[in-house]
Amino acid sequence: MGSNIALRFDGDRAYVTLDRPEKHNGLTLDMLRDLITTAHTIADRKDVRAVILSGNGPSFSSGLDVAKATSDPLAIVRNFIPLPWRGTNTFQEACWAWRRLSVPVIAAVHGRCYGGGLQIALAADIRFATPDAQFSVMEAKHGLVPDMTGAATLSRLIGVDKALLLTMTADTVDAAYAERIGLVTEVTADPVAAAEKLADRIATRSPHAVAGAKRLFDRSWHASARRTFAIERATQLPLILRMATSRSN
Repeated sequence: MGSNIALRFDGDRAYVTLDRPEKHNGLTLDMLRDLITTAHTIADRKDVRAVILSGNGPSFSSGLDVAKATSDPLAIVRNFIPLPWRGTNTFQEACWAWRRLSVPVIAAVHGRCYGGGLQIALAADIRFATPDAQFSVMEAKHGLVPDMTGAATLSRLIGVDKALLLTMTADTVDAAYAERIGLVTEVTADPVAAAEKLADRIATRSPHAVAGAKRLFDRSWHASARRTFAIERATQLPLILRMATSRSN
């Protein structure tokens, strides 16, 4: 794939790698669009049984590259508009596209996992992280709120008090704390190896049962994600336009 997203297939696995290591995999609009395209490519493959999502270089992802992403306010607005048939905009679909896949998506996290990068990891079904990984709902540092499906995924994983604590403070937390509150499934020295072992175990089960389990929980866990996405957009758009306007003055 272009724009710093790498995709390779190995047997029944798809490996998706954020590949902008010199910027700690800071996310650009092109990367978000290519994450969506990558997920669609995988969805068309009937031989894939699991996806392993990771980051190249020192970090999984440091989040949205704010300077680059806000250099064109019109592009932000265009990509902020949701497509009516899926109920997500570009920022949201770059995460939620992994939820739409019928196969398990396993995130292997190391280094920084901040902001939009964290929301991508949260959209995976399972998260393995190195002991030195760091996590932050970073948006408040820029005067924003999570708007890449983070409200939906946080609500499924941790209590509202912990979600508010992380969001309002934008504090950085370590992997042990993240595991304790449910942001991380397991802390391990080699998250890619752990992801591969889990993929092997899941591959011994019926693919229809695995897909059914994922679909069941996604459809029944808490409130409508579509409604949550609409609330995210309504909250975020005035904030992000204010930030873009202040930067252009």
